[in-house]
Amino acid sequence: MAGRTNKPGDHLRQADFTLEAALMENGHRRIAGVDEAGRGPLAGPVVAAAVVLDANAIPPGLADSKTLSATARERLYDALCTSADLAVAFASATTVDQINIRLASLDAMRRAVLGLGVAADAALIDGRDVPAGLPLPADAVIGGDARSLSVAAASIIAKVTRDRLMARCEPVFSGYGLAAHKGYPTAVHRSALTRLGPTRLHRMTFAPVKACLK
Repeated sequence: MAGRTNKPGDHLRQADFTLEAALMENGHRRIAGVDEAGRGPLAGPVVAAAVVLDANAIPPGLADSKTLSATARERLYDALCTSADLAVAFASATTVDQINIRLASLDAMRRAVLGLGVAADAALIDGRDVPAGLPLPADAVIGGDARSLSVAAASIIAKVTRDRLMARCEPVFSGYGLAAHKGYPTAVHRSALTRLGPTRLHRMTFAPVKACLK
């Protein structure tokens, strides 16, 4: 099963249960959608999520987290916590600096899948790569959060978890505006970095942060 799942025009699709249904027809029952949030920020962890949906209790309005308002994401997060089996895993800024952002993201995805309360028997991974060391069949699905409802669910869990964490970091690392930009390289964040320098929450190997160390 391992490989890529991508077809012409996929970027125009709306997430549905087609990929999951095909796997179920082949005998798989618990399909984990897997996604991450936080590859691009200058500060904070990467957060990965694995979600196994109940096909009979999919929350209405479920879609790629990037297409949803913050209010809709919060509503769907709460609904998914009630109706789905899910797990999250983190890769800290230190880990990102040690092994690079790609490997840190993939390892967090792997740990999220392994953290499910009841093991999945197949996985749909957002992106181009399948994490090494997964003890189950898995497909990399380019644009998966816009194609698969399970991956879309994982994108919401990862995004809301990370946003909440960064907001909680605001009073500890005051002056950077973390609650607003969540560590992304906005003008406000870059200005604060230049003025205040990086913190232990920052990714020292990322160019805008590294420039402030000189």
